[in-house]
Amino acid sequence: MNTHSPLLTDLYQLTMAAGYWKSGKAEQEAVFHLFFRKLPFAGGYAIAAGLGDAVKWLQSFRFAQEELDYLATIPGRDGKPLFEPAFLTYLSQMTWQCDVEAIPEGTVVFPHEPLLRIQGPLIQGQLVETALLNIINFQTLIATKSARVCLAAHGEPVLEFGLRRAQGPDGAVMASRAAFIGGCASTSNVLAGMTHGIPVRGTHAHSWVMSFETELEAFATYADAMPNNCVFLVDTYDTLDGVRHAVEIGKRLRATGHELVGIRLDSGDLAWLSIEARRILDEAGFPQATIVASNDLDEHLIESLKHQGARINVWGVGTKLVTGGEQPALGGVYKLGAIRDAQGHWEPKIKLSEQAVKVSNPGIQQVRRFTLNGEFRGDAIYDEENGCPEPTEIQHPADPQRSKLMPEGASHEDLLKPVFRRGQLVSPQPTLPEIQGRTREQLTHLHPTIKRLQHPHEYTAGVEHSLAQRKLAMIEAAKVHP
Repeated sequence: MNTHSPLLTDLYQLTMAAGYWKSGKAEQEAVFHLFFRKLPFAGGYAIAAGLGDAVKWLQSFRFAQEELDYLATIPGRDGKPLFEPAFLTYLSQMTWQCDVEAIPEGTVVFPHEPLLRIQGPLIQGQLVETALLNIINFQTLIATKSARVCLAAHGEPVLEFGLRRAQGPDGAVMASRAAFIGGCASTSNVLAGMTHGIPVRGTHAHSWVMSFETELEAFATYADAMPNNCVFLVDTYDTLDGVRHAVEIGKRLRATGHELVGIRLDSGDLAWLSIEARRILDEAGFPQATIVASNDLDEHLIESLKHQGARINVWGVGTKLVTGGEQPALGGVYKLGAIRDAQGHWEPKIKLSEQAVKVSNPGIQQVRRFTLNGEFRGDAIYDEENGCPEPTEIQHPADPQRSKLMPEGASHEDLLKPVFRRGQLVSPQPTLPEIQGRTREQLTHLHPTIKRLQHPHEYTAGVEHSLAQRKLAMIEAAKVHP
């Protein structure tokens, strides 16, 4: 399966593309924006992720002959070919020509802010929609979950090992990448380690212990085979006896110049067991041995265990991290913001809805972030064609009666940065550790109340006032001339 294929799309993107080509609109210049409407996990922020994989997909955007041959076999409702041969010839000659602006991975982001802006031929902007949503939605969701888990761990290492529960092989590798962006220290996924340079970790499972006559024999044999990788899983039978067996083998390791790395708890009362395990390890002379915990952990359970005084110092998180847990999808969307008319002028476009949150923002959008005394104070979505007035007033995206003026003396930065110009990559992509570092640094600029897990304070993010007024005027005009 070639996941870099332009056929990683919905059929309606191709039928619209054929319509644009047939009507002579294919090369008309247009601007699209990719954004989400609601923060995931009832949280106070999200972490932008997936741009690196999106860039790779766009760089390979080209229809191969076998893909065109397949498209030629798709029938219409009358049994005849759905696509004209001349349209398929047009696709065969297509090369990526668009400009792309994007918010860098690892940036904290908020609803309605364009994470990507695509400008170029209408047909191309349409054809890349589905794949970009697939990549950005999923990785932003998982990076956000990872950041929440890592914040709950208070800086202690979080190990991602959700491969066996992930949404397929590609989803697993993308999840490992996004989890690392969010702050995870390592992964169990060896393919993700090779592909993305993520540190890999792992020792043994219950089956290893069960394959020997005794737990002590299992630990001793593993120590002989892997003396530099001994984290013993101690809950196959009796957990605290398992800790004592780990200590016994730890003493043998020490005698040969090696050290017991730690133990792992995977069931039971993790708070009580970790406290007792810590006591046993310390009394035996292993105060540096780590206690790793797993067993369907997420940010809420980690926070609870912390409050209970658990002595866990490494956290293994799998299923609820790589799948998004209670939030199966981000719900990002991709909307047309403007189209260039025959005279060369930009004509803003707006999508209306009976739901206010689904009314799109018109124009060629940029996001301006304001910072004062090292704290992010607000984000304004503005139209680049008209600029961002100063002082800047930000209107709440869902409540026109709520607005906030950015404080005098605040510095500002525009978040969307150039990535492609006329189809050519113009911005080298950062390494994964650099992106992870950006996530960590970005989160330090958010007020602690925005980062709390329950009922976070709402960050000021919305539409710049003059754009909000133009949007309102367009809505009123559409009601008169639908």
